[in-house]
Formats: sequence, structure tokens, C-alpha cells
Amino acid sequence: MKAGKLLVIGLLLLAMGLFAWLDLGAYLNLGYLKSEQAGLASLVNENPLISGLLFFILYVAVTGLSLPGAAIMTLAAGAIFGLGWGLVIVSFASSVGATIAMLVARFLLRDTVKRRFGPYLQTIDQGVEREGAFYLFTLRLVPVVPFFVINLAMGLTSISTPLFYIVSQIGMLAGTVVYVNAGTQLAQIDSLSGILSAELLLSFILLGFFPLIARKLVEWLRARKVYRGYDRPKSFDCDVVVIGAGSGGLVASLIAATVKARVTLIEMNKMGGDCLNTGCVPSKALLRSAKLNADMRRGSQFGFSDMQPDFSFSDVMERVSRVIATIEPHDSVERYQSLGVDVEIGEAKITSPFTVDINGKTLRTRNIIVATGAKPFVPPITNLQAVDYLTSDNIWQLRDLPRRLVVLGGGPIGTELTQAFNRLGSEVTQVEKAEQIMTREDPEVADMVAGSLRSEGVNIMTGYVATEVLVEADSKYLVCESAGDLENKIVKVPFDEILVAVGRAANVTGFGLESLGVTISSRGTVEVDDYLRTNFPNIYAIGDVAGPYQFTHTASHMAWYAAVNALFGGFKKFKVDYTVIPWSTFCTPEVARVGLNESEAQAAGIEYEVSRYDVGDLDRAIADEEAHGMVKVLTVPGRDRILGVTIVADHAGDLIAEYVLAMKHGIGLNKILGTIHIYPTLAEMNKFAASEWRKNHKPEWALELSERYHTWRRGGAKTTRESATGPGVL
Repeated sequence: MKAGKLLVIGLLLLAMGLFAWLDLGAYLNLGYLKSEQAGLASLVNENPLISGLLFFILYVAVTGLSLPGAAIMTLAAGAIFGLGWGLVIVSFASSVGATIAMLVARFLLRDTVKRRFGPYLQTIDQGVEREGAFYLFTLRLVPVVPFFVINLAMGLTSISTPLFYIVSQIGMLAGTVVYVNAGTQLAQIDSLSGILSAELLLSFILLGFFPLIARKLVEWLRARKVYRGYDRPKSFDCDVVVIGAGSGGLVASLIAATVKARVTLIEMNKMGGDCLNTGCVPSKALLRSAKLNADMRRGSQFGFSDMQPDFSFSDVMERVSRVIATIEPHDSVERYQSLGVDVEIGEAKITSPFTVDINGKTLRTRNIIVATGAKPFVPPITNLQAVDYLTSDNIWQLRDLPRRLVVLGGGPIGTELTQAFNRLGSEVTQVEKAEQIMTREDPEVADMVAGSLRSEGVNIMTGYVATEVLVEADSKYLVCESAGDLENKIVKVPFDEILVAVGRAANVTGFGLESLGVTISSRGTVEVDDYLRTNFPNIYAIGDVAGPYQFTHTASHMAWYAAVNALFGGFKKFKVDYTVIPWSTFCTPEVARVGLNESEAQAAGIEYEVSRYDVGDLDRAIADEEAHGMVKVLTVPGRDRILGVTIVADHAGDLIAEYVLAMKHGIGLNKILGTIHIYPTLAEMNKFAASEWRKNHKPEWALELSERYHTWRRGGAKTTRESATGPGVL
């Protein structure tokens, strides 16, 4: 096999070398084609069969070797052979050449490339596995990728050779007709007036509009395929039905109502979704109470005596409920109905791409937006069901403070609640199977947070996997096994309550997606395209149920794209933009990030520079007794363009906004440095981080010239500082 590969590689290199040495590319351009038009036509007339065969072989060689010039040769076929024979020759030659190129790529590269660059080919692989022939047909019909790239890429998949040939033959036919026809019109140009002939103009109009026409045709074919067996209603009750009244669903329905569309919003539980009822709002309310308790216990840092606050945990949790109740009217049924949204409380059931059943009636709708969110993921831990474990859904029902609490999971939810309950008096053990908590952050950031938690009394166990829950008499234990070479291989952690916070699983079942055949991704989320459409073009998915980011603000962000595309996609569709996505973990110290961090940049092989500012030097942070943390900015080497920012500091989630704006609108660090920031504020740390970048890139040559200029202006006299280095100075 190795000898065979070496032989094929040698032949390919020889052919390419001859192509370059003989400068054959000079013959594959429009100028040469036009200058030799008469001679080539004469040869064809004298020996049509031999000429056609030679052209066929040459075309196969060019496409089979993936050499440049196939497009020019297609035009040449029309110019030399006319539309009929030119189409026959090119149609078969291009398919044969493409198949040869695919087989060569498969023979030479498949094993090596898939081993080294598998992730980059994942999209094509998934497409071939899911739809096979139709996926290749789409690529052939809409040439968004050069054909030679498709040939090579398909060689790395498992598509069969006969299927590849047949689909290529059919898929490339429409484009071949357009190009060969354009070539026939080029052949007829014999004067300047010929350039403006109606036939030629029509050919080039077709050439320009072909990708758009082909794309529309592909969309029509996809829709025809996916909607087979479903009757489209002649009239509709709604322009859009939104399922789920969390942040994404609320925003999508509000946008639809604002543009005077008829929209029905369906929620099976509480308006406001997880964010209001079990997520963002209650957790931040609890964190605020816990922080006050912690601050009162460090009164001596502010000139007071240390205090031991007297409080009732039940009262703290009642305050959390009161905060939720205060915000509830913002997301209430009454408010959204007053804004023009039809609201239904009940369980939705999607019965077809155009119908949704709710409360005993069927709504006929042009579009559906799925915004059903996610629920806490519960891992398969032996005997976990034997205890009344807590999740982020039901922990808010607690009214008695757990004496010993185990938090399973080191992500944002687990870390925030670990600190909150520890500060309120629980003995908290946090268990994380990775080598650090907050695995999406740089190790030094995770270490800062872990150090803060440990200093407050939290027992953090990283590198441990929870395997079993034991109930012995009146005692409960979580059995954890070391995932690495830790000294204690198996540890039994006693607890009174256990909080499972290891992630969230998308809500994709129970309301009709599975029976309809909506595609679910390998991550367990609804699979959507760049326009947030599912495999049914009129069904969209947003927020946690679709991913890739499970944040309230990204759900709202996605909602705009889904609503606008659903209502106005016939005129203009918008691709969802994930280029600048910020997030924050609201522990102490608070961590906020946007863009790349060092771990991600290194993993992706992206070159970067780091500018770092220590918040411990900031006047306002010192005055607030919060002089800890950092601002770390990644930039393009030698430039001030921002690749990513991590802030570890008090109010980091608020402070990151300046960098989010800068990245979104292409503002560099120099402009942040040139912006006035109020003194003394925490926001100054952003300017000082930019100043660190400027210091690292100061123009030494310009400073040297400036020094010489000022010395000359002083008449050449040395300053006291300069003189102090001369002879005779003590």
C-alpha cells in the first residue's frame, strides 16, 4: 500500500510539474481562447470525433488532477463544439474527472487527514451520514465551495463511488449548461457590437444569477422532501406560535407583536421561565444576601468590629421569593397580552409543521419557534434516587439551612451556590471531576476563585468522580473516586443535602418534535442552521434548547434572528451572530469573559499577545477593600485588536461591557486608552489594561529621537540626572 501511494504521488507530482514547466496555464484563459477560436473550430470541423475525444481526455486530466482551468475549458467547449456537443462532453468529462480526484484523495489522504484534521471535516461527514446523496447534490448545485475542494473532501468520507458519480453527473448539469451556453455566445463575438448582443447578455445574467436560482431550487427541494405527507393549510390562525415563555420566547413573541404579526405564546409552567423562577434571579438574590453576611463578618477591614449577623435562613429564602414576585409582573400574562401577544398556559403539542394543539384546540400557524429551554442534568450515580437530591430547580424550596452540603459540579451554577451556602453557614464540599473548577476559564482564573472559596472554608475536591450514594442508618455519604493519581483514591463525603449541578439538558421531548422528525444534534439539542431553522424551514429553535450557549442573554439575542427570519425571511434572512458572546460567573471574585482566553487560543493554534493589569493597584478597589483580581486582554500580535478579555474583579460582569462594545464594533485598545474614565471608579481598570498594552508597544525609536530633540532645544546642556552619571559626581 505504501509503495502504491508513493507511485501515485510521483505520477501526480510529475503531471503537475509538466503543467507548470510547459506553462499550460497560459492556454487556459479567455484571451488565448478568443485568439485561437478560428483555428480550434477548424480542427473540430476536420476531425470532430478525434477533437472531441482529445478534449474529453484533457478535461478529465485537468479536473482529475485538480488543476486550474476547468471553468475556462467549460466555456471553451461551448465556443468550440456548440451547446449540444459541448454539454455532452463536459458533463461526462467533469463527472469522470471529479470521481478520479475523489478516489485519489481517498487513496492518498483519507486515513492521514481524518486522523489529524478530523474536526475540520466534521460538518461534511455529518452531512453525508445524515443525507448522503442530497447533501452532495446541494454542494454541486450551489457552488459555494469550489468543485475541486468538494472532490477532495468527499474522498475523505465513506460515500460510495457510484453514488458520487451519479449525483455529480446530475448535480453539475445545471451549472454546466449555463457555462457552456455562455461559451457559445463568446464564440459569436466578431465585433464590439457583439459584446452587447442580447444572447451574450442573457448568458452572463444567467451566470450571475445561477447561484441564487440554484439556492432557491435547493431550498424548494428540501422543503418538498421534508413536508411530504403534510397538508399546508389554506389559511392560518397565527403568523407564529412560540413555545416556551423564558427569555427567548418572551423576546421572540414581543418582536412579532411589535411588527403587528399575530403571535401565540404558550407556556406550560410559569411565565419568565428558568431565569426568573429558578435561575438567574433567585441565585443573584441569594448571592446578595450571602455577600452581606460575609461583609459584616469582615467589619474590621472597614474600621468596625467583626460582627456575627443574626439571621434566619428561612427569611433569606423568603426574600428570594419576594424578589421573584417583584419582577414577575414584567413577564406576566397580563403584560404580554396588553402588548398584543396571545398567551396560552398549558402543554403544547406540535402535530404537524403547521399545527399546534393547546388546551383542546388546534392553532394553524405559518411558523413555530421552539424556546423550551433546558432542565438540570442528573448523572447516573448509583443509589442517588435514595435521597431527595437538590437541583437548581428545587433548591429554592429549602427553608432549613443544610448543616453539611455537597455540591456536585464546578461550573458557574455549582460555584455560585457553593459560595452562597458556605457564606450562610453550611459546611460545603464541592466535587468536580476535572482538574479545576470553572473548566471554561483559564487555570489561573479558576485558581483565583478556588483560592477565595477555600479561604472562606469550602472543601474543594477536584479530580474526583461521584460514583455512589450510601445511606447508612441516619447518615448519608457520597462516594467519590479519584480520576487521577491522588493520594486518597476513594473518599466518602458525609452530607445532609446534595445539590446536583453538573450541567443542563435541553428540553426536546414531550411536545411533538420526536414524532415530527425534527433533527436532534449529538449534543442533545435541536439542530439548527445559521438562520436558526430546524430541518423544517418554518420551525425555529432558540435559547438553551438549541445552544450553543446556555445563557439568558444569548436566548434573547437568538430570539431577534428567529422572529425576523420567520416573519420576513421571504425578503431577507439574517445569519445569527455568535462572534461576541460575553458571560459572567457571579462568585467572589466575580469572573467575566468575552471572546478567547489563553486556553482556547492555544488549543486553536491562534497567535496572541497578553496585556495584564493587576486590580490590586487600582485606587477604587483599594478603597472598597476589593483589591484583588486582574484584567487580562488577548490581542493580535503587534496590533491593538482585541481577541478576548477576562476580568476577575468585583462587578466584573458590569465592567466587561466596555470590551464587548469594543469587540463588536472593532474598537482597539488605543481608543479605550484615549477615552476618559471617571476617577475613582472600578471602570478605570479597563483603561489601565489598555495602558499596559501601550507600554509594551511604545516606539523606542521615537522616544530616542524625542530625547535628542529636547536635548538640542536646551542647547545641548545635560540635565542634572544626566550629569549625575558623569565623572567627579559622588
